[in-house]
Amino acid sequence: MDRFTRLATPLALGYALDLWLADPEGWPHPVRTYGALIAAGERHLNHGSHRFAKGTGLAAGLVGGTFLTFKLLHQLLRRLPPGWAVAADTVWVFYGLANTGLVREGRAVFVVLDSEGLEAGRRQLARIVGRDTARLGAQQIRTAVLESLAENLSDGVVAPLCAYALGGVPGLMAYKMVNTLDSMVGYRSPRYEQFGKFAARLDDVANLLPARLTAGLLAALGGSGRALRFIGRFGNQHKSPNAGYPEAALAGVLDCRFGGPNYYHGQLVPKPYIGDNPRPIGPTEIERVARLNHAVCAVVVAGIIGLFWLRHRRRAGE
Repeated sequence: MDRFTRLATPLALGYALDLWLADPEGWPHPVRTYGALIAAGERHLNHGSHRFAKGTGLAAGLVGGTFLTFKLLHQLLRRLPPGWAVAADTVWVFYGLANTGLVREGRAVFVVLDSEGLEAGRRQLARIVGRDTARLGAQQIRTAVLESLAENLSDGVVAPLCAYALGGVPGLMAYKMVNTLDSMVGYRSPRYEQFGKFAARLDDVANLLPARLTAGLLAALGGSGRALRFIGRFGNQHKSPNAGYPEAALAGVLDCRFGGPNYYHGQLVPKPYIGDNPRPIGPTEIERVARLNHAVCAVVVAGIIGLFWLRHRRRAGE
């Protein structure tokens, strides 16, 4: 089996599985194992002196260990009939993608909000965002969903796919460890400020190009010149060096406004606005955003397969 087939087939099949199954609740998932490892390391190391060094060591060890583990597993599977390695890599690609599950969760918030009311909408939203939801109104709930879809399209879909393009399954799964570390310890709080600083910066670097690629694709596929202007005007307004770019692009496509102050862990956190039109978000607008997210994912998958093919043809001609 040639290299193109070994890389492109799991990507195509894993993408198809994500479209079909999304993220079934109750299924085993490597990210849960990542979370358990991070929690154990944080519990044993995040105290006393030298917290930055301890956090750096934990993050580097987990990311490097993940890459090497999947590299070794891949080498072992290649000794078996070719179908075994392709099947295993397909499963890992499926677990590495989060697009369909993300879209379904976002759609569920809109549906629950409209059918069951404000309290139910707040509870449903809490499944996908880190901010406090108890004080949010209907407009804020819908806005939070769209912000989450834009940001997670970058770090939950485009970035993992880029990692796969660069490093195959080991690269993809190492990136998922980077992202999980950031989501668990990458906070500016007394507990995590020093311990999680390296993990947060590593996640920033890993998402630097994917966030901007996501923003460009959202603008292009959304057919909005305004989105390009918003990227230039508001992309760097977010506290994160990356999240503001896809959010600005989607705000431009929809001609709406994201951001603003929100409560996190009981404290009001001032955040700049992204966009300048505070119009109400309609109940049906989630469908347009869902189609756009799926389009971005499909284009990136197709683009990576195309790059694999070009690399294969170039090597064949050497």
